[in-house]
Amino acid sequence: MQHTMEYWNARLMEFYGFTSCEEHPYGLLGTCWKMAPEMGAGCFWAYGEKDLFDIKIHDFYFHKDTLVESNVSGYLSVIYYDSISGEQLTPYRRIHAGCIQSIAGNEEPYKIWVHKKIPIRSVGIGIAPAYYKDYMKENYPEEYFNPSTAFSQLDQEANFPELVILLKQVEHYRGEGMAAKLFYEGKVAEVVSTLLSRLKNNPKHSKPAEISMQDLKHIELAAAYINDHYAGEIPLEKLAGFACMSLSKFKLLFQSVYHCSVTSYIQQRRVSHAECLLTTSDLTIGQIAKSVGYSTSSRLSELFRQSTGLTPAEYRTAFWKTPF
Repeated sequence: MQHTMEYWNARLMEFYGFTSCEEHPYGLLGTCWKMAPEMGAGCFWAYGEKDLFDIKIHDFYFHKDTLVESNVSGYLSVIYYDSISGEQLTPYRRIHAGCIQSIAGNEEPYKIWVHKKIPIRSVGIGIAPAYYKDYMKENYPEEYFNPSTAFSQLDQEANFPELVILLKQVEHYRGEGMAAKLFYEGKVAEVVSTLLSRLKNNPKHSKPAEISMQDLKHIELAAAYINDHYAGEIPLEKLAGFACMSLSKFKLLFQSVYHCSVTSYIQQRRVSHAECLLTTSDLTIGQIAKSVGYSTSSRLSELFRQSTGLTPAEYRTAFWKTPF
């Protein structure tokens, strides 16, 4: 398979206006790409060990809303976002600042819609099949099991301080030479170990809910109703009725399909529309709060900050201060 560093070098330069540079803002072992001024600003840093693993640090923004796509088949990844404004497209869901997102070896491309002018600041670790299928199995033959489930059940986790600490240690490390190589190898192993321990200690995470095609259509119908009516009151019982399910079954299957609760999904839609109004209208924050379904601006501000890492006022200021 293609080495991930080769993949990112080709993709960053061809699609996203990055060029290779000699700077090493996050460590001498890695490779850094700087975004072309006409596309945005900032850098993308990555370090990879053969075909085993890679480490990626993002610190950039786009001038325009941009579809970002990656297709490194079979890779298992975790990413912690300090700052982000955007949505994953399939299934639809907002990507939150302050949360960990996982990509669990999907065959389909991973696609996110990134909103313009808001920085993407993140740190992530990915392991290749050669690491988790070959290297791990060879070194731990009697105890081995595929860690894919441990990655997939992590998704959009906002309360995993042990993992955040490990990723932030990687982000702030500035070592060189063999010491740096050993450090990165060790941190990758720690991340995998931490995820496996979480799965073992929380067996409820190990089995996702099964869903029939008919139930899936009903869940998607309920989500479509939310998309059209998120600014109003939406009783869960009403949504469960649309889906022809009991309330408990509806909540369980909705979580399984969209990887978030119904309440969180509604909040995501409201925050997304608030983002649009902050950058395309001169409405006050109080007026925007009411238009998306909140009676007070303080409630919108609380949820907006949880989602983007910024208050509505900071978001609006960042949008207009960032050069076009």
